Amino acid sequence: MSTILEPGQIEASASAPPFLYLPPHTLFTLRAQRLEQVGHGHPLADYLMLIASLCRVQQSLMDQPPSAIIPDPEHVLLCQQHGLPPLAADSLVREDGWQPYLDALLLRYQAPPQPPVQNALATLRNASAGQRRAWAIALLSGQFEGVPAALVPFLGAALQAAWSHWLLHMPTVDLKPCDSLGQCPACGSPAMAGVIRHRGKYNGLRYLVCSLCACEWHVVRVKCIYCEQSKGLKYVSFEDDRYAANQAPLRAEICPGCNSYLKLLYLENDAEAEALSADLTSLTLDMRLDLDGYQRQAPNLMLTPGGG
Repeated sequence: MSTILEPGQIEASASAPPFLYLPPHTLFTLRAQRLEQVGHGHPLADYLMLIASLCRVQQSLMDQPPSAIIPDPEHVLLCQQHGLPPLAADSLVREDGWQPYLDALLLRYQAPPQPPVQNALATLRNASAGQRRAWAIALLSGQFEGVPAALVPFLGAALQAAWSHWLLHMPTVDLKPCDSLGQCPACGSPAMAGVIRHRGKYNGLRYLVCSLCACEWHVVRVKCIYCEQSKGLKYVSFEDDRYAANQAPLRAEICPGCNSYLKLLYLENDAEAEALSADLTSLTLDMRLDLDGYQRQAPNLMLTPGGG
């Protein structure tokens, strides 16, 4: 049955910005390429190259996924009908459908001859399904003390690959905003960063990037995504002679109301910027803001806070 829109609804529908921006199927290849590009000469070059190599394996999991139990389509549809995240991480992480992605990652990843990396992989290979599940629950719930720091990049990579693959293969994508601005409408996970887009119908719009499935959803600009306050927001960036302060491709939006911040990427100043790689290559900005007393609430599943 079709729905008849009133005149006011017609204009609103025509002018409303697109709510969702799904990640490309080549998401992890793009992340790997960006990390390889910006990693050369970076103080964390070895770490960034390790993450880039993991992204290559993540892409192989997207292109050739393991045999795994996919989320029940009827459950997904029921969640959508009730406005709930259909790939809710807090429940699906307990059902172990993601664990074959971890097994495949451990099989396909060509580890460098570095004892810490070898030991972390051995720990994951030898762990029981229950132990892996406990670590994954701790990671996705932000209880980082509950998972060894050395395991985080490999565990996080498998979880991201599973949820991104599920997102891009959902039969329909009709997602609704969650109660919290910073909560992903697809899986309920928190945003990792924001992106200010610059092309076509997305020009000038802010989209938040999910830390888990990489779904992007529209949230109005100049509003704290944590306390929803707009008053007194300020923006800081690296001191870099290449850019004027208002043209820096990466800036942190600081909220004095809740003392938190969120990194924003401005694609008009760097069209190739990508959220995860930009976050990992700007950790010195996090250190500066931490010293200034601001709190980071946005997780990056490739890095444990204080463990990098």
